[in-house]
Amino acid sequence: MATSRRTDDYQSFQYLKQGPDYKHYDLAPELDRVPPTEIPLTDTEEERVNRLTREFVMVSMHDHPNRFPDDISETPRYVKDGHISTAYEGLAHSSWHCVFDNLLDGICTIESSSGWKWTEVLHDIGMRLCDIAHQDFVVPATSVSDILESRNRGTVAWVATLEGAAPIENELDRLDILYGFGVRSIGVTYNEANHLGCGLRETNDSGLTNFGRRAIRRMNQLGMLIDCSHCGDQTTLDAIAASEKPIVLSHIGARALWNTNRMAPDNVLQACAEKGGVIGIEAAPHTTLTESHPTHDIESVMEHFEYMVDLVGVDHVGFGADTTYGDHVGIHQIYAAAFTFEELDPSQETQTPPDFEHVDYVRGLENPTESSHNIVRWLVKHGYSDDKIEKVMGANALRVLEEVWV
Repeated sequence: MATSRRTDDYQSFQYLKQGPDYKHYDLAPELDRVPPTEIPLTDTEEERVNRLTREFVMVSMHDHPNRFPDDISETPRYVKDGHISTAYEGLAHSSWHCVFDNLLDGICTIESSSGWKWTEVLHDIGMRLCDIAHQDFVVPATSVSDILESRNRGTVAWVATLEGAAPIENELDRLDILYGFGVRSIGVTYNEANHLGCGLRETNDSGLTNFGRRAIRRMNQLGMLIDCSHCGDQTTLDAIAASEKPIVLSHIGARALWNTNRMAPDNVLQACAEKGGVIGIEAAPHTTLTESHPTHDIESVMEHFEYMVDLVGVDHVGFGADTTYGDHVGIHQIYAAAFTFEELDPSQETQTPPDFEHVDYVRGLENPTESSHNIVRWLVKHGYSDDKIEKVMGANALRVLEEVWV
């Protein structure tokens, strides 16, 4: 198991005074909030895991490495207060060398009730960057060389990411502004339709708009990674066709295994891979379930992983577990309108998902720390070669970034 790389005890916003400068919340523990789950290994396998996590560049394609209140019901007030803590301790005890941080995304309601407003998104990014600037363990990264240099220094590369482009409204230049703020990946839509295209919750997916095509072109010009994890199927296919560069589905699963609109059908997954893109496997609560594993845990997640490898090849699969530090299930319950995904119309699909057990957390992948350890442990336990583990744990993502980023 990887040990802490941390050299100090920095806590978010410790340069300010609690009370007069910002409101204090008792935040969830970054380690062992729930009973930890560890994939059991032999001594030889343990040695191999330790070697691999030292040698390979480990990239989380999609996570939320921030801390939520221990009393999750306080989250709406915590968000509106606008000081979101980064989980420095949790990241220090993880094996990730680079984490794509998707910030508050759909719950960015600092100034509004619906979120995603331009000024509150800039607030979220700027406040996090300000906090990160007061320590030296988590380092903003805007290039592949930044990621590699950070790894060599023993720090964690932090990539600012947005899950949806709604905040740009109909202003292309806002993509440039976000790039200037360090954002290096952006989702075309987040569940609902916007000026660019249709989200996965829309009943009728009319595909990418003309403005969406212009936005895709601008993202290509800027060197910004395009993500279609929360897009409708047709919008995703249109974005793949419109982009000159590979795109990613940073956090998703296979609809063939679990028939909801949060998962992607085979033709979309194959189109992403054929363009050279990478598909990150999702592990947010109650997403990547399967008929054989209807209780969400690492086994159900890895069933999606193995299906994806068989479908598109190991060169096009990675991990974007979409985890956080705090009660993730509780967050989904509070913001149910933003996160609820519908079962597909059985008249249009060949299968419907069976009943499943609601869990309090995803066993084995509860947060970015646990996922960084257990995914590698699972791969070693199941006999994957060093070459394949290197690819899915980071090399595939780096290959796409080398092609897309400038």
